[in-house]
Amino acid sequence: MTISKATQLTLEGKVVNPPFEENVSNETVGVTNPDLMEKGVDSRRTSSSSSSSSDDSDSAIAANADDPWAIVELVDDSEKWADMTTKARIIRVLINFAKIITALGLLYFFICSLSLLSSAFRLIAGKTAGELFQQSELMQNPVVGLMIGILVTVLVQSSSTSTSIVVSMVAADIITVHMAIPIIMGANVGTSVTNTIVSFTQIANRNEFRRAFAGATVHDMFNWLAVIVLFTIEVVSYSIFGLGYLEWLSGEIVKGVNSSSGAGEVTLLNAIIDPFVDKIIQLDSQVLEGWAANDSRYDNASLIKQCGENITDPVPCDGEFLFENTGLEDWAVGLILLFMSLFMLCGCLVGLVKILNSMMKGHIANIIKRVINAKIPYVPWLTGYLAMIVGAVITFLVQSSSVFTSTLTPLVGIGVISIERVYPLTLGSNIGTTTTALIAALAAPPEKLQDTLQISLVHLFFNVTGILLYYPIPFMRFPIPMAKFLGNETAKYRWFAIIYLVGMFFLFPGIVLGLSVAGTIPLLCVGIPFLLLLIAIAIIKTLQRRKPSWLPKKMRNWKWLPLACRSLEPYDRQFAKCACCNKFRPTAEGNIPSSASSISGDSSENETKEAS
Repeated sequence: MTISKATQLTLEGKVVNPPFEENVSNETVGVTNPDLMEKGVDSRRTSSSSSSSSDDSDSAIAANADDPWAIVELVDDSEKWADMTTKARIIRVLINFAKIITALGLLYFFICSLSLLSSAFRLIAGKTAGELFQQSELMQNPVVGLMIGILVTVLVQSSSTSTSIVVSMVAADIITVHMAIPIIMGANVGTSVTNTIVSFTQIANRNEFRRAFAGATVHDMFNWLAVIVLFTIEVVSYSIFGLGYLEWLSGEIVKGVNSSSGAGEVTLLNAIIDPFVDKIIQLDSQVLEGWAANDSRYDNASLIKQCGENITDPVPCDGEFLFENTGLEDWAVGLILLFMSLFMLCGCLVGLVKILNSMMKGHIANIIKRVINAKIPYVPWLTGYLAMIVGAVITFLVQSSSVFTSTLTPLVGIGVISIERVYPLTLGSNIGTTTTALIAALAAPPEKLQDTLQISLVHLFFNVTGILLYYPIPFMRFPIPMAKFLGNETAKYRWFAIIYLVGMFFLFPGIVLGLSVAGTIPLLCVGIPFLLLLIAIAIIKTLQRRKPSWLPKKMRNWKWLPLACRSLEPYDRQFAKCACCNKFRPTAEGNIPSSASSISGDSSENETKEAS
């Protein structure tokens, strides 16, 4: 018989609010030993006279076992140091040293694979990325600009690249600051696709994938929520006052700026990875900028460096590289490079996770986890802000939020870092990545410095305002429960992760872009009913949880809807008919309803089934 979390804790003599609305099984919530849990319940029934310290200890163990989001306690079953011989100690030290060196090497090649993945997408996208930016008439529509920002950043796999291009276009008078603001917002959303892809490397383990996918999508949820609010404010305030919020704020700050300035560049990460990456592929960034600027000289140019034979000044190559003068088209080289980079990325990440799992044991693991997840004494509320500073500084040094957040994703998956701690680190990373646009802005001509600085500050204030909305007040930290919702869904229906990735970063922006190009009327006819439906669902769902008495009896749950409208189970059965999709489905004993399997959350129905 399946025992729900609420039932179990009630039997233990504690009345709590269960974290999930449905009754969930031991398998779903990550219990590795159901018999131990049953034994704990029975012992509570027969031993009511236990000491309070024993009760607290047992409850803590049960809570950790019953919570898939808890920091994982890995047991050190190796021989104790005091019991080891001198030879065994030397061997252990050498093995641990070798593990550290191997982990650093895998981390290095993992970061290199991200750079190669970015280059592959740029080659596959070809002139498309530049042509999207050329449509200045279309970008008069802010919705088009937002979707173009998402799609271009997904294609080039770098918000730093897309924002730098936008800054260059503003400096060249191709687009205005007002037109560039939605593109900057879209770039913030598009950059989070990388760590979402990285989370797929842990799909084989249910709970690791649950945590990794949630750790990756907490970035997505923050960016989407920030865009929904700030994009709406920008459009409404512009239509009323003739000036958007971000445009006004950044404009006030850069007033009077008109002097020239030299631009430096922080290349700490590039200095480390370029020696390896440049042996495989070298791209000519001038060509991408030329496409964006609609420069006819670059119409038939290749993104791959043509050493000494470029259409403008000869571009010096840093030695020979693998794809130099192959005679292949850019898209063909991009596809080859895509497979190479994905193979390298997956291999490095799998190896890194295994090494980290083997090292994260015993005393050392407890120290590392305590340091990462610790709170500042007496002022614990400052801990998150300190984490933001750390994330911003590291991202500033490596000049890539994707690298930083993608490195955090496997650590969340194996349970070293909690979702609650990775959230402020990610927010700090969003701040750190804005320095790239600021550096690019300083390279503009003196007469355009004010505009370029303004658009780079828009990028900064977008993230700062989003943080002020969704972090200081704990109740407003919506990205965390939303990411956990997605993590629970993908733990049960792993194919849902692929649907989410394709839908959120490709299909949805593409459909909205297509409707926007078709005209305002088609966009409004489709968009307004969809938004009203989402708002109605959110309101009803909130009332069902908090004030069910305010609703008609029939509306207090979603049972009146067809099953296909409130659960993924019917779609899962269809996927089960496809042999190639079975690998993404849980085993028969693990096919238990998750917290997100139904939008109804009707506990009474589950209790009826449980009683039967």
